[in-house]
Amino acid sequence: MGYRSNLEQILSEGKFAVTAEIGPPKGADPNKIKNKGEIVEGYADAFNVTDNQTAVVRLSSMGGCFILLKMGLEPIMQITCRDRNRLAIQSDVLGAAAVGVKNMLFLTGDHQSFGNHPNAKGVYDLDSIQLIQIVKNMRDNGIFQSGDKILSGNPDVFIGAAANPFADPFELRVDRLEKKIEAGADFIQTQSVFNLDKLNTWMDEVRSRGLDKKTHILPGITPLKSLKMTERMKFHVPGVDIPDHFYDRMKKATDPKDEGYKIALELIKEVKKIKGIRGLHITALFWEDILPELIKESSLYPRP
Repeated sequence: MGYRSNLEQILSEGKFAVTAEIGPPKGADPNKIKNKGEIVEGYADAFNVTDNQTAVVRLSSMGGCFILLKMGLEPIMQITCRDRNRLAIQSDVLGAAAVGVKNMLFLTGDHQSFGNHPNAKGVYDLDSIQLIQIVKNMRDNGIFQSGDKILSGNPDVFIGAAANPFADPFELRVDRLEKKIEAGADFIQTQSVFNLDKLNTWMDEVRSRGLDKKTHILPGITPLKSLKMTERMKFHVPGVDIPDHFYDRMKKATDPKDEGYKIALELIKEVKKIKGIRGLHITALFWEDILPELIKESSLYPRP
């Protein structure tokens, strides 16, 4: 059977996948991507390149993906609905597919008011569910959103989406996941997991609807690097749920980095046990050099 990407093959063959994030720099220096790529090469199956994450201007996801491709690494190109209309997004999908990007993750995007250009005009011509459906139709049916036919090559990509098991209203979280799966999401990466009880409750409902059989779910793991990072995520990042017992551990730790690493190991161990989980998405924010050790100690290395 032919697979679109290495990530699709690993997931389709029932192996436990690992994806990791490579955050683009606030500038045009390609070495910032290359250096991170060299650190994590071989420790994950594919690598997300974010699209102006938290609405802060950075090197584009497409540019970062091109750099990884030249290094022989498999990228996951993130595309948000915040900054571009449906013409520009469909064009970017075609352009990235044409140069070899095989995995794409579609998100609505953090609101511009949270970023470094709060007065920028948000586009939001589409939401992520609509965009997933559009790309699926481009891929499978060879048509643009307008209904026009694609004349010279469908974008043959593995379609990803995001899910947040922790955001309010919690009772609608699985409904939204199901809509993304129905729209065409082949794999799902979740918000960073700290509240295992909520994740298990969410997965109970996911399994009861059979959604774990229809897509590949990869919960997010984010090692906490400092108390300041912990407090920012706990109190200021929407949709992140850090329980008080982890917060207290970070406050009391004589070495917060070491404690954050231990917490990440514990979370990985517990998340791997959950039925229906097909892999992990590890986001080491500005701490990529921790990934090789963390992945090895989690018995996730060597990769397939």
